[in-house]
Amino acid sequence: MRTLLPLLLVAGLLAADAPKPAPVAPKLPAIPSAAIAKKKELLFEDNFEGAEPDKRWVKVVPTFAVAQGVLKGTQTRDKAIPAADGKPAVTPHAAVHGLEVPTKDSIVECKVRFDGATMIDVEFDDRKYTGCHYGHICRAQLRFNPKDKTFSAVIIDEKDGNMRNDIYEMKNDPAKKAEVAKLLVGRQATFPVKADLAEGKWIAVVVETVGEEMRLSVDGQPVAYLKSSGIAHATKSRLEFGVAGDRKSTRLNSSHRCISYAVFCLKKK
Repeated sequence: MRTLLPLLLVAGLLAADAPKPAPVAPKLPAIPSAAIAKKKELLFEDNFEGAEPDKRWVKVVPTFAVAQGVLKGTQTRDKAIPAADGKPAVTPHAAVHGLEVPTKDSIVECKVRFDGATMIDVEFDDRKYTGCHYGHICRAQLRFNPKDKTFSAVIIDEKDGNMRNDIYEMKNDPAKKAEVAKLLVGRQATFPVKADLAEGKWIAVVVETVGEEMRLSVDGQPVAYLKSSGIAHATKSRLEFGVAGDRKSTRLNSSHRCISYAVFCLKKK
């Protein structure tokens, strides 16, 4: 047995000195080429041409305005400002415009245009649901990287993912980073977008939600897909649109970080 010990020790040293394998990127789900939803009754439509906005619109983070047939959103809360001189602290947050139209399965269609923004999203919430932070259920995002002029598409299950109460609290503890990452496997998918998109160009966006599935398409091309349990939440009581931008990456003033929505409609699947 003594003659084997040096061999065992050497093997242990070699294993310790061996290079660690690079982390494997999660495999993205296949994106269905055909539509996953079928249009039925029209639930809401707005071309933003009216003198008064539809009463079902809700200003969540109020930096949206309607002008010349366009709903324009601008992020102004882009950095943290501590409380001072009797004024409350300011927390960074995207500009958000909401719509009170309850849905379960649906198709959201709109045209959007990036004018300095780096992210827009279509989000489903249920404020009465207390199992996740602020009732965030799921969302589809289109992101723009101003450095290399590329776009990416993201779908997130928030109800059973990053906004679930226990996971949301765990994210504040650096020691639980690995545990959180494990819990979030399969709850979010990010895809590179190869479509011909650009700043200042109108983009047709379609978000389909059916059961546990969500698919995002731009200009008729499916670009993202996710199947996850939280997406199937039965009472999506509010639809919200968000826009965000980063001053350092865009090199534009906050008044220019905006997204324009036009010819918006919502259809039941």
